[in-house]
Amino acid sequence: MTSMPSWTANDLPDLTGRTVVITGAGRGLGLITARELARAGARVVLGVRDTGKARRAVDGVPGIFDVRPLDVSDLTSVRAFADAWSGGIDVLINNAGVMDIPAARTADGLDLQTATNYTGPFLLTNLLLQHVTDRVVHVTSELHRQGRIDLDDLDWRTRKHNGMQAYQASKLAVVLFSLELQRRLTAAGSPVRSVLASPGIARTSLAAQSRSNVINRFTFLTNAPERGALSLLYAATEDVPGNSYVGPDGLGGFRGSPAIRRPGKAGLDPATAGRLWDATADLVGTVARRATR
Repeated sequence: MTSMPSWTANDLPDLTGRTVVITGAGRGLGLITARELARAGARVVLGVRDTGKARRAVDGVPGIFDVRPLDVSDLTSVRAFADAWSGGIDVLINNAGVMDIPAARTADGLDLQTATNYTGPFLLTNLLLQHVTDRVVHVTSELHRQGRIDLDDLDWRTRKHNGMQAYQASKLAVVLFSLELQRRLTAAGSPVRSVLASPGIARTSLAAQSRSNVINRFTFLTNAPERGALSLLYAATEDVPGNSYVGPDGLGGFRGSPAIRRPGKAGLDPATAGRLWDATADLVGTVARRATR
């Protein structure tokens, strides 16, 4: 494990002239990350479902903000956001996510939690990758270590839905996505990096509807939101190797300062990562073909 002792947002480099896209940046870790990057000089594009709320959240905050509509669970919205993009993107941060929610289907017929945490970001990244010049940051969770990928049922159609298991699986899928994306970038001779960030257990509203939300009462086990966002900021700006896993340096990766750690063993399996990429591309393609009928 490689750590930067007491690294804080004050250690951010000058980001003047750089463009960062952050999904789900209207609140929580995404909003904190957006504010800090803008303070350091970046032009920050907030891709959010509620543009009015996001504009109010950054109103009066120093920096350059561009708020655009984006619902990563809706593949039509993802494609519209990508189609409307022009110019370069230095850093894309796939931050939007939900946790342990009841079973529900999106307008595309996809599992809502999987689509928000993984399928939508997979499509968004692939559509925007031609514009990215530096890196893609994927926000995952320490709970990916308990995840299990079912390549025959990524979308929870044949299995009995379990909200926490779906969350864990989606976050493991994110880790495997980064692994395969980095392999493809390296094979293509691209300088772009794929990087993972885990905030540890940050005291946000992410798990508000989950039984696991009880852990937020134990502050000695958790990170304040501002500290949890440091992993995202470190992963987005520091000179880290491709497919680095940045997370808190404390016991279990629950809290602490950002450090380069190792993901769970299942997230380091290149064969599964390759098959998952193909299965996801097929799932997204099936949705597209269905929409054109």
